[in-house]
Amino acid sequence: MSLSDLTPAERHRQVAGEFSARVLGVKDWDAPTPVDGWRARDVVRHLVEWLPGFLAGGSDVRLPAVPDAGDDPAGAWQQHAAAVQAVLDDPGTPSRTLRNPHIGDVPLDQAIDRFYTSDVFMHTWDLARATGQDDRLDPEFAGGLLGGMEPMEEIIRSSGQYGPRVAVPDDAGVQDRLLGFIGRDPSWTP
Repeated sequence: MSLSDLTPAERHRQVAGEFSARVLGVKDWDAPTPVDGWRARDVVRHLVEWLPGFLAGGSDVRLPAVPDAGDDPAGAWQQHAAAVQAVLDDPGTPSRTLRNPHIGDVPLDQAIDRFYTSDVFMHTWDLARATGQDDRLDPEFAGGLLGGMEPMEEIIRSSGQYGPRVAVPDDAGVQDRLLGFIGRDPSWTP
């Protein structure tokens, strides 16, 4: 079954599992990443720090505190990923709502899936590339993300969450096109 066919809980389990494998493979948490100014630990820090505020600001979900990702990136990630998975595995989560002035009312599981799980998926490349690990992303899911984001490019760029688009060859594969869209140079190396 492809990532696109999974429920939000199943998709997070698989995507977070892939990211966890990269976390466990990191030998140098100070390795530079494709995100300008970030080190490997900053990729984890970003993922564990933005979601709790997003959820608390629009729902009754309060994720538990995790270790500081600067000091213990692997521990922070493992605890955070488990807490998010517990929320998604709760049978009541799909009937809960996240309210946000920018996106409106969205079922909680879909909001986590659309904004967070997709972010974990894309940042898997950053961590893998920075630390010399397998950086291949699921091409079907990458294509779906790219197809969903391209029509909203102006809004996405104005959010400040993505850098300028990086040009890639016309015949580039879907992973490279997605990476270029989100402001990554697919040929970046440490």
